[in-house]
Amino acid sequence: MKKLSIFLLVIGLFSLLSCEKDETKTILKSSPGAPTLTVPGGASLVLLEANALELLTYNWAAADYGAQIIPSYTIEMDKQGNNFADPSSLGAINTKLAYAVLTQDLNAKLLPLLFDPKVMEPLPMEFRVVTIVKNKDGVTIDSIKPVYSAVVKQAITPYYVPIVYPLLGVPGSYQGWNPADSSTTIASLKSNGKYEGYMNFPDANTEYKFTQGPSWDNNWGDTGANGTLDKGGDNIKAAEAGYYKLNVDLVGLTYTAVKTTWAVIGSGTPGGWDTETPMTYDATNKVWTVTVALTAAEIKFRANNAWDINYGDDGANGSLEAGGANIVVPAAGNYIVTLNLSNPIYKYKLTKN
Repeated sequence: MKKLSIFLLVIGLFSLLSCEKDETKTILKSSPGAPTLTVPGGASLVLLEANALELLTYNWAAADYGAQIIPSYTIEMDKQGNNFADPSSLGAINTKLAYAVLTQDLNAKLLPLLFDPKVMEPLPMEFRVVTIVKNKDGVTIDSIKPVYSAVVKQAITPYYVPIVYPLLGVPGSYQGWNPADSSTTIASLKSNGKYEGYMNFPDANTEYKFTQGPSWDNNWGDTGANGTLDKGGDNIKAAEAGYYKLNVDLVGLTYTAVKTTWAVIGSGTPGGWDTETPMTYDATNKVWTVTVALTAAEIKFRANNAWDINYGDDGANGSLEAGGANIVVPAAGNYIVTLNLSNPIYKYKLTKN
């Protein structure tokens, strides 16, 4: 009788352990069902400054892993055609199936994507929800691959608000010696006392200075023409007319002024990587342009038929970076290529004819 009781006890314990193992074992689908995203505004959305503090809500259906799993969701946004090479995250959430973002916050993410931040035009954007699974400690489980929703396309028109960077005025004979002219300034993107920008001097022997604020109270020139800035110093002279790259360091009190002409070069251009295609400056619109037949390959912008000053596009987002990645031409055709260096964020545009 005692042996039978012990035998039944062992069987009971084995059964209990087996049940517990089955209950704790997680069975995941090999192909989890993707979430379905709904964006506010439908196919097109116009943002208004009057609604800056209103919330825009993104909704989605849950991803189906075939098990009781609570995934983490992230909403990503990028320009159409960019294949989410450089997406912006609108936000991440763990438990709910909706996320709300302030209109002004979405607007701030869109403004840098405009070719001209003062000209509002619809931006072709696309959105998706990315689903990942984390453990109880909040660490992503790498063995469970992310699940992506279908891409939702939307054209969004932002509203203009100035993007504020520290500015340095460049008043001179070319603009009436007016330190209050906000159109003739260069910017410090990192707010570190170092300023950069491009200025067109249409006449030879143009004279200019640098000013902080819309007055002459704080101004710098170059007494001795040695590249060193002096408080209240002599006027700086550009001997040749042209389009100049200006760099100013108010910490080290130095500056450079390099005359530039611009061209497009690359495997997508008629001359390949060996012969550049010159661009023409449009003084009215303050851009460089060229109409050229391009192939579905790569291009970059460079100055003065050399690589000392060149721009590419890291992240393929329409913004240019010094020495950045090659720019991919999406398809062969005849294009108007536009280079805009007149704003703090340098931009380019490829317009197929």
